[in-house]
Amino acid sequence: MSSTPRPITVLVVDDHPLLRAGLGEAISSQTDMRLVGEACNGIEAIQRYKELRPDVTIMDIAMPEMDGVTALLEIRRECNNARVVMLTTYKGDAQILRAVQGGAVGFMLKSTLRKELLDTVRGVHTGQRRIPPEIAMELAQHMGQGPLSSREMEVLNYAASGHSNRRIAERLTISEETVKAHMKNVLAKLAANDRTHAVTIALRRGIITI
Repeated sequence: MSSTPRPITVLVVDDHPLLRAGLGEAISSQTDMRLVGEACNGIEAIQRYKELRPDVTIMDIAMPEMDGVTALLEIRRECNNARVVMLTTYKGDAQILRAVQGGAVGFMLKSTLRKELLDTVRGVHTGQRRIPPEIAMELAQHMGQGPLSSREMEVLNYAASGHSNRRIAERLTISEETVKAHMKNVLAKLAANDRTHAVTIALRRGIITI
């Protein structure tokens, strides 16, 4: 007499109630899956993960209070075989690289969720890694550029706030020439044409926020 396999247990983490409801509905409609819990930010996600130990966790990268990547790192510290799939709205999100390094087993773009969700859950549950081609291409493109240093981040943040090189130099108590050198590195790493372009790219990729 064959026993029915245990359904894949899934935890859904997103700060938008409608998206959580949609994901929960899709999962619950499958005979081989079971929605075991929901959370609306990274702090809740860690608590719920510890309580429920789901087979697969689907978690948004950008959330209030604690972002998804920080929660991923904490969950993986607690349980290094946790299978976490990250949700993102944008394929070039800088946090994706952090998530890859932090042990995320997959990614889904919110624009293709309807199509990819169920296959991704089943795939990662069996040990696959699921990275959409457009995210893989974006990762490959940015891998060689190297992250911005903390000083470069400071210069970029001040530039984003509209400060001139001289003003940035005063704020950081460094020379204007040093500010220009840092900005030159930022432009190279972000493949930007000028400081405005660098700020635009950094905002779009989630490297800085205003």
